[in-house]
Amino acid sequence: MTQHTVLPTIPASEYLERWRSVQALMAAQGLDFLVAYADDRATFGPAHARWLANFPVHFEPACVLMPSQGAPVMLVGPESDEYARLVGQIADVRVLREFTHPNEDYPYARIQPLAEIMVEIGRDALAAERGALRVGLGGRGLIGADLMAALQAALPDVVWVDVENALCDLRARKSPAEIAVIRHAYRIAEAGFDAAVDAIRPGVTERAVAAEIEAAMRRAGAEGTGIDTIVASGPNTRPILARTTFRPIAADDLVLLTIAPRYEGYHAAIGRVVLVGNPGAEIRRALDVAIRAQQACADALRPGIEGRAVEALGRKIVADGNLGHYFLYSGVHSVGVIEFEPPIFGPSSPATLKEDMVVSIDIPMFNTPWGGLRIESGYLITADGTEMLHDTPLWLQK
Repeated sequence: MTQHTVLPTIPASEYLERWRSVQALMAAQGLDFLVAYADDRATFGPAHARWLANFPVHFEPACVLMPSQGAPVMLVGPESDEYARLVGQIADVRVLREFTHPNEDYPYARIQPLAEIMVEIGRDALAAERGALRVGLGGRGLIGADLMAALQAALPDVVWVDVENALCDLRARKSPAEIAVIRHAYRIAEAGFDAAVDAIRPGVTERAVAAEIEAAMRRAGAEGTGIDTIVASGPNTRPILARTTFRPIAADDLVLLTIAPRYEGYHAAIGRVVLVGNPGAEIRRALDVAIRAQQACADALRPGIEGRAVEALGRKIVADGNLGHYFLYSGVHSVGVIEFEPPIFGPSSPATLKEDMVVSIDIPMFNTPWGGLRIESGYLITADGTEMLHDTPLWLQK
């Protein structure tokens, strides 16, 4: 008989704990209901639906409607209800009128406006008791103007409260189950990295290498990626968000890899460079500086300190190497149901590192005359320091 390896997942009981933590947040802020919006836009879109319901949003938007007491309701479009019931952790799934398209017909779906659903879950009784209701809103930055206007028209007498930052704070420290899932995501990322190294050679296109990376990660269990896989070579390495092309890798090229699989809704992120032949002394010097910055930041990670103090160490090393004006973004960020989720520990952030956070140290150099690079690694903040979550060479020569 074939034996199957048991892979880490988030248990159903953990979603109940998350609902309780959200309702505690609501009580602290005096909220009667909470609407957490999600959609399928890459990187940020699915976060609330995935964390609160394990629902991987696709094609249509979704909302988790959380009352101050009792179970939440999942609001979806008319093509998503059965899928939400099949895979999600919220039993009460409703098709929301505000999510339907005016040119589409769904004659067998029960489609309800938001105002009606709110009445069914107790809005009127609460309003009679409390007066004007307070509704928290997560994911407001993702909501289009038309949908926001429709939500406000459906609930004209409520006070809307933006709770996006507060919801993100609830996700910052990871549970043991989340840590196990993220560990596995990094193993998947390493499989992608190994496939890239095997494939990179002169004459092979960037997209061919990306295909090998993604095939290896799919075989290892990835459901997708948190950001598009980046394989950039030569001059294509220059922009921060390089796009993989049909350019053949050349002799003496710098090849930039950024690999971020998604597994069970969670991510890993590994950024590395592969030197093909001899790309030149300037690139080697920049790489040495980036590696020293990465290692200095990693050595400084520990709970109880501001993350920007760690980031400042890497930023200073890069500046001392006369490369500081290429360090173009915040170099330390969290990893979870978003590939770079809050808290983000840049120079302006007072956020503190805490035990059980998972963070990326991402040392960037972009928009340079010779191209660009990043050295990015993932770490778990432990009680007394840190643990690197993968064993990937900081660079490779081919």
